[in-house]
Amino acid sequence: MHVDILTLFPEMFTGVMENSILKKAQENGAFSYQTVDFRQYTTNKHHKVDDYPYGGGAGMVLMPQPIFDAIDDLKKKHKKNPRVILMCPQGETFTQKKAEELAQEEQLVFICGHYEGYDERIRQELITDEISIGDYILTGGELGAMVVIDSVTRLLPGVLGNKDSAPEDSFSTGLLEHPHYTRPAVFRGLEVPEVLLSGNHKHIDTWRRKQSIFRTWLRRPDLLEVFKLSDQEKEWINEFEKNTKI
Repeated sequence: MHVDILTLFPEMFTGVMENSILKKAQENGAFSYQTVDFRQYTTNKHHKVDDYPYGGGAGMVLMPQPIFDAIDDLKKKHKKNPRVILMCPQGETFTQKKAEELAQEEQLVFICGHYEGYDERIRQELITDEISIGDYILTGGELGAMVVIDSVTRLLPGVLGNKDSAPEDSFSTGLLEHPHYTRPAVFRGLEVPEVLLSGNHKHIDTWRRKQSIFRTWLRRPDLLEVFKLSDQEKEWINEFEKNTKI
């Protein structure tokens, strides 16, 4: 996968992109990226990328010309029509399902805005997806784009060391993940559940599934509203309801 990031602050991405999983993904050839300072595409002598909104109002609005020209240039270089993602609080809320969808693409383009908003013609003509990472406002789209890129990149083949890691993550199955433990078996009087030391993988799988259902029921019951539960899992939930004080 290749990712292009249109931003007025390309230096913000260096630390994130050149460390940890994202760096490893580049080293093994699974992922590449470039930042594009769309201020370089302005045609006015002052290199302005924003202007006052027609009709008045607070704040400044990103002008269409620099972003249109930057996208045109990217399409000429890559000779493809990539998914073009606008990071915007009005967009659909980002989910693991969306990350899995985007991970199937060969090229993504992210537009990171600042100021009050975008000229509406950018949305009308350039954008394939609008994404928000939550119901709150950030100074710009850069942090949101980093979150989405990290989430998508770790799903690419060969990026994570264990191929089973991503499918078992919280939200990938539709449930929150079960608890994890590692050595020592007893730490400050706190013991690892005996079933995990038993070596009985069938019992371990059952315990993990039950814990996953319990944790989801306790912390994110909204996820269970759309999750198809087995009869056994429904019995577990009845058990939780009887025995758990919230």
